[in-house]
Amino acid sequence: MNEPLFSTKNRWFTISVAAVVIIAAAAAAIGFVWLPRAHARDAMASIWESICSAAGAPAPYRSPDQPDEKAVYPTSVIVSSEFTGPIDNVAVGRGATLALQCSMCHGARGTASAGTNAPHLAGQPPSSTYKQLRDFKSGHRPSAVMQPLATNLSDQDMRDLAAFYSQQQRETLVAHAGIQVEVPRIVSNGSPMRNVGACATCHSPGVARVATPIIDGLPAAYIVDQLNAFKSGRRANDINQQMRNAVHGLTDQEIEVVAKYYASR
Repeated sequence: MNEPLFSTKNRWFTISVAAVVIIAAAAAAIGFVWLPRAHARDAMASIWESICSAAGAPAPYRSPDQPDEKAVYPTSVIVSSEFTGPIDNVAVGRGATLALQCSMCHGARGTASAGTNAPHLAGQPPSSTYKQLRDFKSGHRPSAVMQPLATNLSDQDMRDLAAFYSQQQRETLVAHAGIQVEVPRIVSNGSPMRNVGACATCHSPGVARVATPIIDGLPAAYIVDQLNAFKSGRRANDINQQMRNAVHGLTDQEIEVVAKYYASR
């Protein structure tokens, strides 16, 4: 005897309904729970928030200027173009006194000797030096050498050091004098097909980006080390990951080319 088509006694009808329910439940779980949680910038606090997000319900407002205190930031400071103001002689004088403890690696006036492979600080924008000191102190830029030295510096100390070094004239090293090197393509144009930006966009003499260091003439070994640190994530104190994004696709050979080019300038 044949059962009615739409009857629970009909085995095929029951199986079909059960299959549809299972598929619908799986699709809802994937669309409303798994996908929102997998692609969210932050882990959702609850399944309910995931469902609301997928359905388009507005989330509680969070000011971008005051994010969650538990978030992990790449740096402890955001430096604006108005951060330093005019450099006065008092700040430079205080910075000169503080810089005496830095002279072993960075030179008496901010030009490191050729054998140290330390970065030159003479002529660096004050916002750049200040930001790096702040990051050393907070641990956002790890360094076994710099972090202990920066720990005891006050905010005013760091501003004074930045002011002092910004007013110093970098000495020309004999090893670099008179060397002319053709601009590598990776520096001038980058590699758009690999999503690698041109170094010259931020590090050209005519570009004055806030908190961006001048890398002309820095030791090649130092530049290689810092590029590899950004590439591996060992250094991650770039606010918007601009350096990590710039070097993620560079080969070891390209890093060497970039370092040698800037070291020769």
